[in-house]
Amino acid sequence: MKDENPNASNDLSDRTKAFALRVIRCFGALPKSTDAQVLGKQVLRSGTSVGANYREAQRARSKAEPRSPGVALGSLHIVQPTGEMSGKRTRQFVAKIGDCLQELDESAYWLDLLVESGIVPAPKLSPLQDECNQLLAIFTTISKKAKLPRS
Repeated sequence: MKDENPNASNDLSDRTKAFALRVIRCFGALPKSTDAQVLGKQVLRSGTSVGANYREAQRARSKAEPRSPGVALGSLHIVQPTGEMSGKRTRQFVAKIGDCLQELDESAYWLDLLVESGIVPAPKLSPLQDECNQLLAIFTTISKKAKLPRS
């Protein structure tokens, strides 16, 4: 269940996919006991849906809509919708980003339970938990910025 460092890519789509792949590998390495498998399936479901929801958020903006150059969050570059995006598209984008946040929060919970139940030693899951917390912070920032009124 050893975790390597996440992909050094600056693209959030790649980062959420890398997170999903790490969750899949984590699940595969869990003990076959009932409790481990039940918790593992929960984190598998929530951890793999983050990237899918982010892709849907990106699709909420049609290719015809202009995009701003984006914002930098540390070394991560995120393309933000411009003020010319329709209200419906903005609501869809914000809703899908909210789904990402919900799934990340659930993933953090299940990962905590895997550690606190003694199924997985804390040092083995620490890198994955750290990435989950970083993604939570990134998506929280995106959500807050997307909700701001555009000038």
